[in-house]
Amino acid sequence: MLSLLCCFMSLLSFLIHSCLRPWTQAKKSLKDEKEIDEGTYVAGEEETPKGLLREQMPRHVAVIMDGNRRWAERAGLLTSQGHEAGAKRLIEFAELCFKLGIETVSAFAFSTENWGRHKIEVNCLMSLFQRYLKSKIQFFQSEEIRVSVIGNLEKIPESLLGTIKETEEATKRYKKKHLILAIDYSGRFDILHACKSIVKKSQQGLIREEDVDQTLFERELLTKCTEFPSPDLLIRTSGEQRISNFLLWQLAYTELFFSPVLWPDFDKDRVIEALVSYQRRERRFGCRI
Repeated sequence: MLSLLCCFMSLLSFLIHSCLRPWTQAKKSLKDEKEIDEGTYVAGEEETPKGLLREQMPRHVAVIMDGNRRWAERAGLLTSQGHEAGAKRLIEFAELCFKLGIETVSAFAFSTENWGRHKIEVNCLMSLFQRYLKSKIQFFQSEEIRVSVIGNLEKIPESLLGTIKETEEATKRYKKKHLILAIDYSGRFDILHACKSIVKKSQQGLIREEDVDQTLFERELLTKCTEFPSPDLLIRTSGEQRISNFLLWQLAYTELFFSPVLWPDFDKDRVIEALVSYQRRERRFGCRI
């Protein structure tokens, strides 16, 4: 009788364990998902975050990614590791923006003035740009993200120029998502370049004085590569409150959002904070409504 009772208890224990196993695994999987680093954007099909209206999303968001070096210093890391973290954050930032319905993201990756930094850091950045672009081509294609690089580019290493052309060529057919990287970019250079182009075309008899207006001028700017050349929102991180020679013409009526957070720490909640701030503003473009 005791033997029979033991067999029954063993069978009952096996059945209970078998029934609970799928539930336990599902619970563990859910727990693992919740334990994903809060600083990482998780792409998916979830609804628009609370407090945001999808129909009021900006079409073009520009970002000045400031604070990589300070972030690395505070974390006891090398400057190069700070820039690596910043590059990773940019991809996540752009992916989140596109998921929310924002069509164009432009990032100030390297200014013309940045050539004045230490040669080791400059070489590190050039290498990072090349390696990151090269490694992300398949990602850009799978996500159907068009990539454009704007700037002077005369001092850019040939190897990086080759990677830029390869990336632009591989993604040029995509329309709905556009990532613009400003490398060796200067807003003043952009305007001067447009002026020189117009003068040259005028000398060639292609343009008359009366033809020159804002629309024609904007077609000569480096942002002519996008359908939405003027950002609706500019985000700058790390507490600095200036535009630092970025998109000087294009930012005329752009809403500005300055955050004290260093760029590698500018997580999903911070992005939503910036977008909520943008949607609460009344944009009048100089007119009283």
